[in-house]
Amino acid sequence: MQIRLLLKRVFDIFAGIIGSVIALLIIAIFGPIIKIKSPGPVIFTQERVGKDGKHFRIYKLRTMRPDAEEHKQELMPQNKIKDGLMFKIDFDPRVIGNELLPDGTKKRGFGEFLRRTSLDEFPQFFCVLLGTMSTVGPRPPTLDEYEKYSEHHRERLKVKPGITGSWQVSGRSDITDFEEVVRLDTEYIRNFSLLLDLKILLTTIPVVLTRKGSK
Repeated sequence: MQIRLLLKRVFDIFAGIIGSVIALLIIAIFGPIIKIKSPGPVIFTQERVGKDGKHFRIYKLRTMRPDAEEHKQELMPQNKIKDGLMFKIDFDPRVIGNELLPDGTKKRGFGEFLRRTSLDEFPQFFCVLLGTMSTVGPRPPTLDEYEKYSEHHRERLKVKPGITGSWQVSGRSDITDFEEVVRLDTEYIRNFSLLLDLKILLTTIPVVLTRKGSK
């Protein structure tokens, strides 16, 4: 097991270097557009819970208004994941450029484009390089989500969280039962291998390109 973990870390360093270079290019291209459309920081940082319950900071391209976190509770009634163990809604008005028109039409903006193409995720490769995340692993929960975890939910954090993982390539927002997310993550942990990681990474590409479940 230790050899596999060592090889996984070596792969993560390699992927982290490449991903970080791509992230810097994406930031250079889209950062000015984010600034123009929504004054504020280009990079969104947030404290998340990682392996064994340790806290770390996650980095993403900012796709929401700077005050988005302050309005999260207002949108909780629309949350597709029961008990608030994760947060997923079909249309988030906090996203840059998103707007609900008077006739009920949902106008999707620039922030939605970044999210649907997963371009906003690339700065997470900085975390992979730092060793707080892995390329493949469970999604890292927010602090408020983690506080609601039962003991068996914490099993999914026996490994480093990842940029992509079993849940992400199995439908992402199409899955609304958190217990299914936990099942997929714990199954990944039990069956972990570099071959499985490679399979998930290769599956991630068409998922992103077809925007399947990437709401």
